[in-house]
Parts: sequence; structure tokens; C-alpha cells
Amino acid sequence: MTSGVPVSAPVRVRDRLRRAPDGPVTVVHSGPDAVYLAVGDGCVGVTGRHAVAVPCALHTRLDRLDVTAARIDGGVLHLDDVPLEVRRLADTRVPALPAGATTGDRPDAVTDIPAPITADTVPVLVGRGDGLTPLGDDVLCGWLAVHRAARVPTPEVDAAVRACLHRTTLLSAELLRCALDGEVMPPFAAFVAALGTPAAATAAAALTAVGHTSGAGMLHGARLALPALRSEGVAA
Repeated sequence: MTSGVPVSAPVRVRDRLRRAPDGPVTVVHSGPDAVYLAVGDGCVGVTGRHAVAVPCALHTRLDRLDVTAARIDGGVLHLDDVPLEVRRLADTRVPALPAGATTGDRPDAVTDIPAPITADTVPVLVGRGDGLTPLGDDVLCGWLAVHRAARVPTPEVDAAVRACLHRTTLLSAELLRCALDGEVMPPFAAFVAALGTPAAATAAAALTAVGHTSGAGMLHGARLALPALRSEGVAA
């Protein structure tokens, strides 16, 4: 019997795998640190120890991922016939926005992102940029996640995002769904938790270092969201 690889899993990923029918799944991206698969109508990732544990992925402690095929059997994902055994559930929820939260900075000019973000600007942003997670999507993820942290609903923007998910990559659409549900990667959660404290600048720098533009885009989105939340009395 092939021994399994222990993984941690967000609840959304565990449940998606349990709902999926048995059989092969398509590998949409494969690299040494992360693999992304088409499962049902969404995306499931597998990350190694050197990759950020995104909220739509199983996280392993493997130094390298070399994958040619994948399948699901009884709700368990197998990579090249090696089962990934969920040993721990990962909490991917964004923490509550701290009292007195502030980024300490105005949004960086990472791109000509329209501001403020509204339902009308969402179609301009979704899918805007290159790579597996276009920059416009990263900005939206940060903006949405901060509103979830503040417990402030954004129904019009949410509806516009859902209507535009077909415009972007499979992975980025899944990460937007995560942000809509208030689920984020650890560096963003750490950034939110640090707002208003001396650790905020260090947390912002760590977030910016994620990916080519992903972390910077999410930080930009957060910095677009916070001034409006402060004006509404949600953040100080």
C-alpha cells in the first residue's frame, strides 16, 4: 500500500474533495512549489513547504512537488497515486479588524487601479493583469477581505465579482470566492491582525513579498478599503 502524505486542509478544500466524483482531475498548473487542479467547477491547490498556504489549497511539508497526474478516490486527492491525507484543518478566516486599525499609508501606485472600488469598477478589475492571479483580482481580494474583517457587507460589489469570475483564471476565480467568504492566506491574516500596532509595517512588508504582484495587490486593495471604513466609523 502506498503511504500517504500528511496535509493540512482548509474546510472549503476538504469539503470540495468530499463532494467530487472519483476519477482523474486536470492539472492546470504544476511547479516545484505548487500544483493547481480543476476539481468540479473550481480549483484545488497543493502547496509545498516553500509556498504560501493559499486558502484553496492543501498544504504539505514537501520540499518539492513533481506531479504528472492526479485523481480523486473516495474524497481523497492522489498525486501520482500518492494519497494526501488530511491530518489537520487550517483556519483561513480573516481576523476581525482591530480597533484603531490603520495602514499608516495611502495606497501605493502599483497600477492605474480605479478608485474607489464599486460594482461599476469590478468589470474593469477582474482578470486585469498577467499570470495565474492577475493584479486586478489581487486588489479585489484585499478590498473584499478587509470588508469581511470589518464585518461590513458589500452586496453590490459581491454580486458584480461573482458575475465576472468567468473573465479570469481558474485559480484567481477561486481565490476571489475565498475572499468573498472572508478566507485569506496567512500573510494577509497577519497583516490585518497587526494593523494599528508597531508590527504593522513589518507585516505589510511580508505581505508585499508574496508572489510577483499578489501580495502587493492585496495590500493595495486593503489600503483602498480602510479610508472608507474609517469614514463610516468602522475603523479608527
